[in-house]
Amino acid sequence: MKKGNPPPALMGDKPELFLLHTCPFSWKVKSLLQHLGIEYDEVQVNPLKTKKQLSFTNGWNKVPVWRETDGEVLVDSTPMMKEIDSRYNNGELWMVGDSERRDKWIEWVDEHFKRATIPILYGGLVSALKTTIRVSKLEKFGFISKRLYAWAGFPIMWGIIAKKRIKKDGRKPKQLWHDLLDDWCDEIGDKEFFGGEAPSLVDMAAFGYMRSISPFSQFSQLEEHARGMAWYRRVETTLKI
Repeated sequence: MKKGNPPPALMGDKPELFLLHTCPFSWKVKSLLQHLGIEYDEVQVNPLKTKKQLSFTNGWNKVPVWRETDGEVLVDSTPMMKEIDSRYNNGELWMVGDSERRDKWIEWVDEHFKRATIPILYGGLVSALKTTIRVSKLEKFGFISKRLYAWAGFPIMWGIIAKKRIKKDGRKPKQLWHDLLDDWCDEIGDKEFFGGEAPSLVDMAAFGYMRSISPFSQFSQLEEHARGMAWYRRVETTLKI
């Protein structure tokens, strides 16, 4: 999705990715960029100042945001990935295999992996506290706001958002992820990737959601899923880091 008007004063030598280090949608795009070996500048946004720092998006105010060197702005992670693949890779990662299967599973990944991310990170009182403290260290907060988020953020994430999702689904966060990885790996079957012999854009989206959990201790719960992690490591080896 394209959004915003070119701001000449902000143009640079490389495209820019505005992101939050712990945002799953940011990790989706970042993983694609690294897989394709695209050079870009990474701009870490202060979570409490997104409106100001992303003012050039004409009101989008969410990460990730991709800005080309001519000032053109792309938003919304999956459409952004498709556009970047089209511009820098002739659409080869998206135009793989059966389009009906591809469309079904990119929607499935965006729906299910997205909804499973918060419960695994904030599903328990202790894990929620550990996560918010970790987030406060990884993100670009100010001195005071960092401490406020670390201790005031976890009751909201745990008591309101994560708890509600867990109750609605009925499964423990670990079980939910393992069930989703079962479905994902069953669909891949005996192939190396969803895309066959090489990752497709659907692989990169799924990988990005999982990768967003890797900075946290809860990632060990995903690592217990042997087939899922075998696929994850295969995708990881394709990244040009």
